[in-house]
Amino acid sequence: MPSSVRLPLVLALVVAGLIAGLWTWVGRPVAMPPSPLAAGEKLPCVSYAPFRDGQSPFQKELVIPEAQIDEDFAKLAQITSCVRTYATEKGLDKAPMLARKHGLTMLLGIWLGPDVDRNRLELDTGIRLAQENPDVVKAVVVGNEVLLRGEMSAAELANVIASVKRQVAPVPVTYADVWEFWERNKGLTENVDFVTIHILPYWEDLPVAAEEAGPHVDEIRQRMAEAFPGKEILIGETGWPSAGRMREEALPSPSNQARVMHDVVELAKRQGYRVNVIEAFDQPWKRRSEGTVGGHWGLIDSGTRAPKFAWGEPVSDFPGWRMHIAVGLASVVLVFGSAFAAGRRREDPMPAGDWFAVAAIALCGGATLGAAVSALPLESLGFVGWLRNGGIFAVAVAGLAVMPAVIGRGQGLAPFSVALDARRWPVSPAPAIGAALMLVLACVAVGSVAFELVFDPRYKDFPVFPLTAIVAAVAAPMLVRRADRDGAGLAEPVAMWGLLVAGLYVPLNETLDNWQAAWFGVLCLVLSFTLWRVQAVQRKG
Repeated sequence: MPSSVRLPLVLALVVAGLIAGLWTWVGRPVAMPPSPLAAGEKLPCVSYAPFRDGQSPFQKELVIPEAQIDEDFAKLAQITSCVRTYATEKGLDKAPMLARKHGLTMLLGIWLGPDVDRNRLELDTGIRLAQENPDVVKAVVVGNEVLLRGEMSAAELANVIASVKRQVAPVPVTYADVWEFWERNKGLTENVDFVTIHILPYWEDLPVAAEEAGPHVDEIRQRMAEAFPGKEILIGETGWPSAGRMREEALPSPSNQARVMHDVVELAKRQGYRVNVIEAFDQPWKRRSEGTVGGHWGLIDSGTRAPKFAWGEPVSDFPGWRMHIAVGLASVVLVFGSAFAAGRRREDPMPAGDWFAVAAIALCGGATLGAAVSALPLESLGFVGWLRNGGIFAVAVAGLAVMPAVIGRGQGLAPFSVALDARRWPVSPAPAIGAALMLVLACVAVGSVAFELVFDPRYKDFPVFPLTAIVAAVAAPMLVRRADRDGAGLAEPVAMWGLLVAGLYVPLNETLDNWQAAWFGVLCLVLSFTLWRVQAVQRKG
């Protein structure tokens, strides 16, 4: 076998083996504690919203079909004995009847907000349902996080709760809000039969890691019990998301969701308090207001309608790891094939250094492109979301095809003007134009994400998988040769400094506990350094 073939073949096999080994290891199931539920035992209660993909509470004319709620309750009856609802509109006035059919009880929610007319309708319907269904409605939740949203004063809310309490007796009445707002409005306890608090460790002002979430929930519940002696404390919402962006060290993932649920339910049983889990089914509509993470709090997947985990059994954070390996191996073939085809057009053989640069592209791209495929539907919402994320993914694939060919042809990076100034096209070789275009696209892709994460980060994802492939592709030529074209202008230093600032600011703003932010910061810094090298060469030339 000629040496010109032997080295790239060996490198391709090594990279393919590393990718396969990486995803085999990363995709392995994470062990869970023993199930906190005895054989045949069900969860005490689960939050239920009826909306599926394409449906949302903001659709004014939407009425959820009775058959849809019936189907949901049939599934929920297998895992819980109680459902908590949040409103009576959109077809949920049929919920008590359907709950009875499936042997479920209810914490019946009455939605309150700034619309007085809507409030009156909700109150009238909720009171009627509680009066007509005392065997099913075990408590009425008058308002959900109204104080948190600032839509009513505590005094107004107290009067509404007292009115409902008089009319639905002997059915117990409560109000539900984040635990801090109960601490600030202790007078509300005079109007409720028990206190319903929300404890969401992921959303705390100081986010709590998954391994500490269970003890955190237990600690806050005990704190609230001491603050409200003589009142039962119901944890009305607690849970963990299975997908989305990190907040400090709080990482959404399937295994973390399962672990938090195991810990919370086990502690609740051991300490003898009631807990309601949020939530039954994923709610895709929440992604519009809360980002990817908002749509993935369900115990049941919104698409497959299947449980995300089985109690006591291991859970994989990357169930598609075999597909990731397949995509990675295809990427290796693409990268090395592109470089080999381009190298055959050179007069001199490709040096070993060039092949190692190609191998770096194949490793970084092949290790992340499969994960980028899996993340694409999770992180893309609506036409704009798909256009933006699909564009980033397309740039990643293009980088894996174009930049190995650039290296194979013996070409270095080129400044933006080689691709953007039509006057330079006739005098610039195709590899130089391709290299410059990929550098422009890389800056646009990384820069657009950086802009969001600097100025509006709370609900924005870190799309590090496709961006890793992009940055590795454009940075690799700098490992073996300098850019050999002049024409760098103002755009390069502006992009360089912008990425440098983002690469430092984002990880510090998110804290260094957030490895997603740290990873993104490194990508920004690598691309910033690449732009600096392009400029440095131009000044010397």
